[in-house]
Order: sequence, then structure tokens, then C-alpha cells
Amino acid sequence: MAVTEFEGIEAVRAAVGTHLGFSDWVTVTKEQVEAFADATGDQRLIHDDESQATETPIGGPVAPAYLLLSLTNFFLPQLVEVGNVSLGVNRGTGEIRFPARAPAGSRLRAGAELAAVDDVPGGIDTTMVITVEAEGADQPVCVVESLTRYLA
Repeated sequence: MAVTEFEGIEAVRAAVGTHLGFSDWVTVTKEQVEAFADATGDQRLIHDDESQATETPIGGPVAPAYLLLSLTNFFLPQLVEVGNVSLGVNRGTGEIRFPARAPAGSRLRAGAELAAVDDVPGGIDTTMVITVEAEGADQPVCVVESLTRYLA
């Protein structure tokens, strides 16, 4: 893992189009899948019933899509750090896609690109495209436009 560090808003502005690197690999465990399903009430068999999930076209339990999305909050600090700002705040998301499934037990990592910077009073809004991939998979398991505001 190599965090991309920016020293202030001007450095972020100058980096539009830059790939920010990759996070460390992390395993999404069956226990995490079950705990997330319990916490969100998503009790579909593809998440927590191994014997039934094995009989589906998916072939076994998979991580819920919104668990994959929530992991972007785990990955983002491993990818980018902005110094010399008074505040950085999550503003939400733009487009979210789940091109492929992540079987329980998958090793995941994220990469990110600084796609856009827009000026706002006192700071900037950034759009970072975060791509979560499963080791050995042909397609990403989650792609999200993460929106963050940084204030000087």
C-alpha cells in the first residue's frame, strides 16, 4: 500500500486524472458476510446459507453488494491523504455499479483515480472513482464515484 499524499487543495487540483494507487489486500470473511447480513436484514440465501447458496448459479455464499460499497470507507484512507485542510467530509456517492460478485472468502483491494475537482466556497469537491477488485477476477466487484469536500 502506498498512500498518495497531497499537501493542500492546490495539489489536489493539479492531480485530476491521477491514479492514486492500490490499497492492501483484505479478505472478506464468511463471518463478515453473515454479520453484515444480520445487521442489515439481508437474509437472502446467497449471503448466509452455504448449502443452498452452493446450488445457485453463483455457486456459494457471496458478499452483499452494500458490504462491498461500505468497504470503500476502509480502503480510501489507504489510498489518499490530504494535508493542510481544516476538514474533509464525505459528501456521498455518484454512480455505483457492481459488475461482478465477490464470493465469501475473497481477497479484495481497491484502486482509485482522482476524476474531478470542483471549486466550492472555501474549498473543493472531489470525485474519486474507487474500483474494488477480487483477486483473480476478470471484472471489478464494485465501482463507485466517491464524493468528498475539503475545506481550506
